[in-house]
Amino acid sequence: MTDRNRKTRPKPHSLEIILPATSANLGAAFDAAALALAMFLKVHAVPANKFSIRASGRDQEICAQLENHLILTTYREVLQAEKKPVHPLALRIHNGIPIGKGCGSSAAARLAGIALAAHFGRLRWSEGRIVHEAARREQHPDNAAACWNGGLAIARISADGEMQIADVKPKGKWPLLLVVPYQSLSTEDARRVLPKKYSRADAVANIQNSMLLLAAFVQGRKDLLASALEDRIHQPYRAPLCPLLPALRNLTDTRGILGSALSGAGPSVLVFLDPRSNAKQASARVRERLREQGINAELIHTGITTRGARQRVS
Repeated sequence: MTDRNRKTRPKPHSLEIILPATSANLGAAFDAAALALAMFLKVHAVPANKFSIRASGRDQEICAQLENHLILTTYREVLQAEKKPVHPLALRIHNGIPIGKGCGSSAAARLAGIALAAHFGRLRWSEGRIVHEAARREQHPDNAAACWNGGLAIARISADGEMQIADVKPKGKWPLLLVVPYQSLSTEDARRVLPKKYSRADAVANIQNSMLLLAAFVQGRKDLLASALEDRIHQPYRAPLCPLLPALRNLTDTRGILGSALSGAGPSVLVFLDPRSNAKQASARVRERLREQGINAELIHTGITTRGARQRVS
């Protein structure tokens, strides 16, 4: 067969993927549930002669670094594991997710890298395979599931590696205030302070509260939220590393504030606002409490998004 007659496979088209931030743990639902937040990572990728990144939005310097870039590292690793060629990509990234603050930035980045590998490597992976790969790498199936599917995700990986996901669309309106400190906290450091054993009383309390949390979202029962967010498994041990949590916890049940919990492993705190109250006034109460405690933080008004990952080929 001559070169002229040989059929060549067309180059993969460019891919744009949009992924939401996530907030995991949600108080008592430690390592079991996560919410997708209306803050997004947007990645546009095209085949190129060499790897390059143009970044905008939050944490531009981190997003623009080619070396040890989580999206590209994941992209390369997946293709190498599947014995596929690693084609260089030119990325345009617009990041709306705080990095290293407990808002699911690593889950979004890993999912983006896997989706790019599946597309440009022609892997023909199902969405379930993509999420499972991200959960395996992330070790947080709840974050990966919520980021890809949107809404509230409840997820686990069994001892034999099977992943189970339940997606829930929360009933009613759930306005949120994400309080983000200026310092980051690694998940490894946040894990290190957790005990290896818990009492039966602590375990039972968390099981009960996590069930109440699910009921609150399924039934729109905001009156259950304050109790549902109470936790004995991780927040008491992480509070010294996350000063926002003790500073804001006592605002629960004050006007306009339904409850608060660490976002992921911290140090950010997710505050649930009463939709019947004035959000600006609730924010002012949060700012006043932070001022009293001498804590500086960014306040971001957001909400739950039921839209997960969106991909567009062009």
